[in-house]
Amino acid sequence: MIFDSLNHSGRYLPLHPGFETGFKFLKNQSKDHLKDGRNEIDGDRLFALSMATEGKGRDKAVFETHRKYLDIQFTVSGCDIIGWDDLANCTPDSAGYNPDNDVEFYTDRPTLWIPVSSGRFAIFYPEDSHAPLGTDEFVHKIVIKVAVDWR
Repeated sequence: MIFDSLNHSGRYLPLHPGFETGFKFLKNQSKDHLKDGRNEIDGDRLFALSMATEGKGRDKAVFETHRKYLDIQFTVSGCDIIGWDDLANCTPDSAGYNPDNDVEFYTDRPTLWIPVSSGRFAIFYPEDSHAPLGTDEFVHKIVIKVAVDWR
């Protein structure tokens, strides 16, 4: 997991070939005019999910992981609170991994809550269990989905 400001995103570009395009999208896109839902960047390799929504609160935020995609979770306005723990510490729920939606949910509670305020982002790798929308307030965020297998 990485947590930082969009102003410092350049230091993470060597970590994945899709990060440069993803961060460029976040810096140059008119974030207030994105449609809710999927916004195309580079087909299935890189796309943005935009959402303006009420948070669920810490008690209702659910742990999840992804196998095919990394998440760059960027807050446009408001302050999301995202729970985190190492996947090795987590117990999958009975539904198991859903390959169609690239998600697996967990029954555990986060050991760490990270406030991701406007202009900040958190990157979650497949080994990072994360519980987004732990805030109790309205938040506008963009999740950049970056394919792990960048071919």
